[in-house]
Amino acid sequence: MTTRITVRNNGPLRLEGEFEIVDQEGRAFGLSGRTAVSLCRCGHSANKPFCDGSHKKMEFQSEVAAFTLPPAPKPPGS
Repeated sequence: MTTRITVRNNGPLRLEGEFEIVDQEGRAFGLSGRTAVSLCRCGHSANKPFCDGSHKKMEFQSEVAAFTLPPAPKPPGS
């Protein structure tokens, strides 16, 4: 199954598929078999990195449309 990340307007990032979420030390979050979770973008969730719906109370605003990134820089010495 492919992982799909959807940027929801005025809301979270929705991850669907097979994935692992780890903290900065590389320790995995226990997802209890979930194949879909929402990650906070507003910064107000009490359950970070997961969304708890706080964006609605905080009236978080961020509408995003897909675009193409510029080419990745070449590594030094290549």
